[in-house]
Amino acid sequence: MKYFGFARAHSWHQFVLLFIFLTSFLFNSCQEEPKLWEVKSTSQVASDYIKSKPEFSEFAKLIEMTGLDPLLGIRGPFTIILPNNDAMFAYYKEKGVNSLTDFDEAFRRKLALNHLITNEIATGDMSLGALRDTNSIGDFLVTEFQGSDIILNRHSKIIERDIRLANGYAHVIDRVIEPITKDVYSVVSEDPSFKIFAEGLKITGIKDTLQQISFLFGSHTSRTRFTLLAVPDTIYQKNGITSVDDLIKWTGANPDSITSMNNAFYRYMEYHCMAGTYFLSDLNSQLYPILSHDNNILMTIDTDYKINYLPKTKKYTAFIVPASNTPAKNGALHAINGLLPVFEPAPQSVIFETTDFQDIKQGDWFGKYYMKWNDGKNDLAKIKFDGDFLGYYYKTHDCPVAIGRDALFMLGFWWIEITFPKVIKGKYKIIYGSEWGGTASFIVYVDGKITGYAYDGPKGGNQTIADVDFATTSEHRIKIVPTIYGALYWDYVEFVPVE
Repeated sequence: MKYFGFARAHSWHQFVLLFIFLTSFLFNSCQEEPKLWEVKSTSQVASDYIKSKPEFSEFAKLIEMTGLDPLLGIRGPFTIILPNNDAMFAYYKEKGVNSLTDFDEAFRRKLALNHLITNEIATGDMSLGALRDTNSIGDFLVTEFQGSDIILNRHSKIIERDIRLANGYAHVIDRVIEPITKDVYSVVSEDPSFKIFAEGLKITGIKDTLQQISFLFGSHTSRTRFTLLAVPDTIYQKNGITSVDDLIKWTGANPDSITSMNNAFYRYMEYHCMAGTYFLSDLNSQLYPILSHDNNILMTIDTDYKINYLPKTKKYTAFIVPASNTPAKNGALHAINGLLPVFEPAPQSVIFETTDFQDIKQGDWFGKYYMKWNDGKNDLAKIKFDGDFLGYYYKTHDCPVAIGRDALFMLGFWWIEITFPKVIKGKYKIIYGSEWGGTASFIVYVDGKITGYAYDGPKGGNQTIADVDFATTSEHRIKIVPTIYGALYWDYVEFVPVE
């Protein structure tokens, strides 16, 4: 901390005046007061609407039995996927019960929450893939189209759309949505279309990871998220592969070490397992890491959903759309129309958000409110800091839109170091990203070495902070040290390839 010795010797009066100035600038230019969700209708709130309609009396009973009635009477916003009585009675018959009382209390609550989303989603926001927010038990509801009809989770059709409530929307469906219970490996292994692929996941041991639905992260339980790009047996057979032994031979792997991460067959199977859950509506033209983050898959979205598109040959692997977007408790399953061999894409521009870390995203305030940490050594796994505090700042109004509408915030005398995910080896220009003002001037270290760049705080905005040449595909540490007392709003870093 010798770096700040002189600064701390300044008079207390100067410190107070500067603090008042910065605070006034920051919070007057970007008003701090959180704006409540604005009621856009004088219609009934969700609970009153459901209770007032005889055709929803069974779901009204479910809401009352589960104690959710008061919740649906508050401001919200909510989206209710609302089964009518015909759908409810058909569900009882399917389950072999006579009424809601034949289900245990835990299942009734799960069933109700499965149809509730704590955000406002109109049908105009629905596209091929999944709803942008999870339901209240943390599962994604899959969306697809049959003509002009919207189908949820393969079976439930929206038969009445966009019922405006005082605290959100309701969409009436013709079938109850069954809560998802199976992990992504179970989903693929129970589908007879993927016998060879599923056997490959099994004998490599990758299935053990894919079967984990949640894990203990600090003091919280977090949901695992995966995406499988599964090759159907018919595709293998077209390429002369009729068994998993044939597939091992095709990869050129040693059959005696297929559980080793360095084995060619293991690498092939893992290359079809993406880290994170992505439905078709989530995909953009960018790199996506595989399970180990040791390699990446390149997605190009234009006239098709293209995997590892090669501009020179115009060849790529495509999704078999009707057999894709299958939901699992911990991920998504897609079918693809090619073998998808292991491929190392050329470096691409990649952006990492400073807030996109598991121990940040697990907070119930994430994407909604504000948070503050004080222990810079232990509070966050990939972020270390020294200063009065590190803040999470979420804002949707009166300021330029940041990625994810959030950023990390510091004020005073501080430093911060973030270890970002793996980047493909190669030469890059690193850009510091911040859409919000009030940032101090600072110097930058990458992997412990000073970069030679000084960020101009008064200029603000996005500036180059490093030129690097990474010899390996690996994680990298970026440390920011201010040259003056000041503030930090750090939104993201961008790695831009250099020829």
